[in-house]
Formats: sequence, structure tokens, C-alpha cells
Amino acid sequence: MLDLTYTAPTPKVIAGAKADWELVIGMEIHAQVASNAKLFSGASTAFGSEPNSNVSFVDAAMPGMLPVINEFCVEQAVRTGLGLKAQINLVSAFDRKNYFYPDLPQGYQISQLYHPIVGEGEVIVEMAPGVARRVRIERIHLEQDAGKSIHDMDPALSFVDFNRTGVALMEIVSRPDIRGPEEAAAYVTKLRQILRYLGTCDGNMQNGNLRADVNVSVCRPGQYEKYQETQDFSHLGTRCEIKNMNSMRFIQQAIEYEARRQIAILEDGGSVHQETRLYDPDKGETRSMRSKEEAHDYRYFPDPDLLPLEIEQAWVDGVQASMPELPDAKKARFMADYGLTDYDANVLTAELESARYFDEVAKGRDGKTAANWVINELFGRLKKEGHDITESPVSAGQLGGIIDLIATGTISGKIAKDLFEIVYTEGGEPSAIVEARGMKQVTDTGAIEKAVDEIIAANPEQVEKAKANPKLAGWFVGQVIKATGGKANPAAVNALVAAKLGL
Repeated sequence: MLDLTYTAPTPKVIAGAKADWELVIGMEIHAQVASNAKLFSGASTAFGSEPNSNVSFVDAAMPGMLPVINEFCVEQAVRTGLGLKAQINLVSAFDRKNYFYPDLPQGYQISQLYHPIVGEGEVIVEMAPGVARRVRIERIHLEQDAGKSIHDMDPALSFVDFNRTGVALMEIVSRPDIRGPEEAAAYVTKLRQILRYLGTCDGNMQNGNLRADVNVSVCRPGQYEKYQETQDFSHLGTRCEIKNMNSMRFIQQAIEYEARRQIAILEDGGSVHQETRLYDPDKGETRSMRSKEEAHDYRYFPDPDLLPLEIEQAWVDGVQASMPELPDAKKARFMADYGLTDYDANVLTAELESARYFDEVAKGRDGKTAANWVINELFGRLKKEGHDITESPVSAGQLGGIIDLIATGTISGKIAKDLFEIVYTEGGEPSAIVEARGMKQVTDTGAIEKAVDEIIAANPEQVEKAKANPKLAGWFVGQVIKATGGKANPAAVNALVAAKLGL
């Protein structure tokens, strides 16, 4: 998929009471930078610490405290930009975004508006083989996160935890290129996958480390194409922003509801007002939070405590040289080197840990066999027990050892499944287990022939049926394998049964 030739998916059409409407969606993803320290202080970013235990004087906005940029956070933003094929700006600057929240001690947020560190890039979101949406990235800027207000600990009081205050965020802003709820969820999934491969964000949505603001509007068919030709937003409808979405399922539900809400207003002769809304998953609806602010409402101005951030191209080149293999490249390699199907390659590259595991299992072995064992046997068992690949009791070396024993004919496929069960539940080195427990496949044709003769002699009626219908010879194969405790070589049994029955 490195040189993906694709057609764009058909935009979702929603039938209103009077006309058809199309969706237009843009997204702002807030991704917490994977770093040990915050953006402008040395305080820890560890999740789950005691409230207000990871707060420096800078985070608390004590008088005279000055921010100092965390170089590693800058590197992580640059690495993300490179991963999204984006322009890296060698000169960027921080601004003060002025607004008051109880969990923002400074009374302003240090962010980047006019000069972001990363410019235009793209994400290719594959919806089906050969069908993908190209979502343009407008910018990525660095900013500090706010703290957390807690309202459910006391009926009369609210509390605040400043641990998250000052944690580095990357705000990844897309163009309005997404055309349906499924595409929106797929875009977030793909972006999360890339960030995890890069190691720049852990993508944990449950902890709030990846959050999405979803901008939704509707337009009549044909209007979006006019926007694409002119880049004139007047061809599109008024957008509403749904804040702080942290679930793929809720993102889709919120978009569907919000689109239908706007359509109902427009078809009733009303106007959609630009505003910020929240999604209530219990009620399955969005509700108004506040009118949508524009940049001038925040009174942005350059932060006087921070000089413009200047980086050198040689430094950027060094970051580029350390880039890992990204999902699309890894998928293409798996398909080319291991002969995998598009589906299997997608499954195996969905998570970085899964891809690493498979790569180790498949190295020097038949790729399709390795994929079948990893996906069907291992992943199936792990999913059933509620585990992921990082918790697998079977190492890549152990699973590879089982596959090697099949390839050499030491064990049959049936014995291999029994061996897998032993390794999964008890551990151990596969070849040593086979040796110790006498699980080797019987390849001695003399021993197999004796078993075949005994089964044929004991079942004359079945012999006549098999001669009349050769497909029934499989019954004899099964009986012989059963009689030998599953150890007889299936190929040898098939050949001997066919010969003995004259088939």
C-alpha cells in the first residue's frame, strides 16, 4: 500500500423529509505526547498518580515561574509530522490563548496559532481493498493540556486535579475531507495506529490520551465538489463542533445524530448556528455547550516568555533517519514477502505488537502458515480469554517451533493443536515436549500398513461402499489415524488406503 492506487469512497447520503443531504466532517485530534515530563516543566506525566502530586511551580502558575521548552516533546511532534508526510516548519512560535477555566491556573493556554511546528500532511484511510479516503492534514501544533475538574465527589463542592495541567498535546487538525461516520472512525483508528507505531502517543482513549473534536456540517449533493474546486467554505453548511469524543462508537453515533438534527432544522426553514456541543451517550444525542468561539475571541498574542522555536534541517534529518517502518509500509512488505492476503495483512499490522510478533514467527518460515497460526489459533484464544498479544503465554519462538515441527513432518496438524494447548497452558520448548511425551508422527509405513489392513478386514461392508463411492475412503483414513492415536502421517495413510482399496 505504499503506492496505493485507490478510488474515493462514495459520500454518505442522508435522506431528509424533503431532499437528500451529504455529510462534511473535519476533525481535531488532541494526542498526548508520549514523554516522561511535561511540555514546559519537569513534572511527571504519569497517569493515575495521586491528585495534584505531579504539579510543578510552573504548572501551578506561581509568580515568577517561567516555562522552558521540553526538547523531546518537540522531537515527538516533528516525528509525527514526518510520519504523516507533512511539512516541518523550521521556525515556529508559541502564543497565549486567553480564556479562564478553573483547571487552567495561568488563565491562558500556551499554544501555537500563527506559526505551528508542522504544516500540511495527509492520512490515507483505507475503507476496503482499493478504496481509500485521502484526508488532508492542515497543521499540527503543540500546546499544553488543562487540568481536570471533578464534580461528582460532593453534592455542594467541585474539586480540581492539576496533574494533567501542562502535559504536552499535539493538536492534529484535518481539512473537511471526511464524508461519513464510518470514515470518521476509520480516520481516528488509522491516525491512532500511526501514532502508536511512531511511539509519539500511546493512543489510550480511555485515559484521555487521545481525544477527538468532531466538526459536522451538511450540504446538498454537488456543493462539496464546488468547495473542492474553489476552497470556498460558503458552499458548505454551518458546522457544529462536538467536543472531547473518546470512543469510536460514540463518534459515529454523535455524527449521525448531529447530521439529522441539522437537516431537520434546515428543512424546517431554520438556520444552523455555529456552536460547540457535547454528546450524551445515554440519551444518544448532542446538546449545546457554548457558542463557537473564533480565534479573535481568545485574544491570541505571542507568548513573551518564549522565544520563537528554531530547529535545524540537519536535526530534522536525524529524526527522519530514526523513523520506524510505518503501518502501510509494513502491510505492503507482509503481502510481498509472506504472500499474505490484504485481510490477513490488515489484521497482523493493526497493532505494532502484533506485527512484531508475527514478523518474528514468520521469519524463515512459510508466511501463510505462520499467519494462520497467529491469527486463528493464538489471536482467537487470546480474544476468547480477554487478553492481547502482550499477554500471550506463547512466545514467538515457541509458536515458530511448533510450525517447524509441522514443516519437518515430525508432528501432524492435529498433534500440533494438542502441542499448542500444552505450550499455552504449561509452557515449555515444543520439540522437548514432543520428545518427552511421545507425540512424534508415525511415518513408518509398515506400522501404518498394519493398521490399515486391520481396519479394512474389520469393515467389509464399508469397503464395498468405498469402492462404489471413493469419497467414502476418508472414513478409513479417519479410523486409521484414530487407531494410531493421531500420530499416523495423513499423507501416508491416504496413499495406503487408496492402494489397498484399489481406488
